[in-house]
Amino acid sequence: MTDGPPLAEAVDDTADDIATMEIRGAATIARAAADAVAAQARATDADDPEAFRSSMRAAGRRLYDTRPTAVSLPNALRYTLGRMEGDDVDTLRDAVLAAATAFTDRLDRAQRDLGRVGANRLRDGDTVMTHCHSTDALACVEAAVEQGKSISAIVKETRPRNQGHITAAELRELGVDVTLVVDSAARRYLDEADHVVVGADSIAADGGVVNKIGTSGLAVNARERGVPIMVAAQTIKLHPDTLTGHTVEIEMRDETEVIADADRADIGEITVENPAFDVTPPRYVDAIVTESGQFPPESIVTLMRELFGESADRPWEEPGTAGATPE
Repeated sequence: MTDGPPLAEAVDDTADDIATMEIRGAATIARAAADAVAAQARATDADDPEAFRSSMRAAGRRLYDTRPTAVSLPNALRYTLGRMEGDDVDTLRDAVLAAATAFTDRLDRAQRDLGRVGANRLRDGDTVMTHCHSTDALACVEAAVEQGKSISAIVKETRPRNQGHITAAELRELGVDVTLVVDSAARRYLDEADHVVVGADSIAADGGVVNKIGTSGLAVNARERGVPIMVAAQTIKLHPDTLTGHTVEIEMRDETEVIADADRADIGEITVENPAFDVTPPRYVDAIVTESGQFPPESIVTLMRELFGESADRPWEEPGTAGATPE
């Protein structure tokens, strides 16, 4: 529980579920946070504007502290609490509820809208190369197929967890002709690709793309080969707190994904590192496709500010403390 104003039961329950990863995935976390904020706005018995604001900030802090590195969570709070304006409790409550509804409605439409934007970059007969598994990237191919375009795909298997196998299966369900290749063969097969289409874990203010390890190397090779690289990402993946992608902490995953215990014993004492993500500098990205349209990487900060305010804006913090400690 959080000290301060009483919190709605839905806020505590949602915070616990996010913290324990009962609720996971960018869109699911964002929706749950927006719904919890709305529940707090309805439940609070604050009888003056400042008490209402304090109550909403307490709910925001409770939610934010669960998984502050999950970029969609603070974005949901920025969107809903950042639009909390008014001179009386009823007006403030209505503003929060309207913002929460607008945010969840946007989530409902986001992937399909994004897919239509991305499909406009694909032509009939194109071959795309994919990396890892991204439902946003797949949405672009699906929309192109729905438009009657014939699309083929070269799918990187994406070790060590082989998420490319999931991508291959889902593309086949769409009727796409799929060629699966090992990661180290990507440069060879780029000569047969018209586009590289990838997703993103998060996108920094400078347009740097944090995504599954191997994305950066693929982007460098694609640029050298003259193959455009399109990043498909819903706006909840935008990361206002990061000036560049290199300021994002990269998760190191368990070494057993890379090497079995028996093999490790045979090899001897070695260090095994298994980074989950890497950072693709914006100069290697041709377009970032979102539900709001497509943008060159250097322009993505304008969209961030429009949706979520300045990087220092933390409407869940008490006045005078917002933005004091960006992650």
